[in-house]
Amino acid sequence: MNPEDHGEQAGMRLDKWLWAARFFKTRKLAVEAINGGKVHLNGKRAKPGREIKPGSQLEIHKGSFEWDITVKIIPKQRRPASEAIHFYLETEESIQRREQLSEEQRRLRSNTPHSDKGRPTKRDRRQIDRFIGTKE
Repeated sequence: MNPEDHGEQAGMRLDKWLWAARFFKTRKLAVEAINGGKVHLNGKRAKPGREIKPGSQLEIHKGSFEWDITVKIIPKQRRPASEAIHFYLETEESIQRREQLSEEQRRLRSNTPHSDKGRPTKRDRRQIDRFIGTKE
């Protein structure tokens, strides 16, 4: 990747960068996360229009996952996920925390019993309605 292709010298809005780096599916979701205090720029809360540059430190909380990253590249446009991972550098502790949390969630899901039955059939629904007494 050539740095000139990404406009590395220029800054970019925080919400736009989070969207371009594929942390959020839409810019609206990025704005909501920033306004909700889920994104910190250089250790402080920021506004969506705040300009970030290479070297900026970001803490991103999304669901139960956290990223501690340093911005490396300011892209000119949104790129595929395979290229977007090169826009930032994630700390080793952050990577380990996310992998550990992901493994714990995977383990919990595998231990949770699943119902093979699925949705009630029309007959089941009628029996449920008779039992509850909602439909006579």
